[in-house]
Amino acid sequence: MTIIVPSSDGPVGLYGFARPKPERAAELERLLLSFVAPTRAEPGSLQYQVHRDAADPGTLVFYELWRSAEDLRAHLARPELARFQERRMDYLREDLEVHWLTPLSAAP
Repeated sequence: MTIIVPSSDGPVGLYGFARPKPERAAELERLLLSFVAPTRAEPGSLQYQVHRDAADPGTLVFYELWRSAEDLRAHLARPELARFQERRMDYLREDLEVHWLTPLSAAP
């Protein structure tokens, strides 16, 4: 799966699900959490959160809000994110499930 960022004249958001292979779950969680601080420091990053699904603790959920599609594209091009995209199926039992959002309220 190649992440294709939709065109947008304003902020863009997304949420997604990462369902790891059981034997790689802890490793994937550490990896996703390692992206939090650097991502929040990026220009255009308005929110970046990683969650555990309360109903399915084996599923990790991420939420992102970006000032623009351009900012999100720049984020995805970062070397560590590009490496993750290339190797994600080493960690996942099924591909990432990503849902795109068009924010209707003002960003924080």
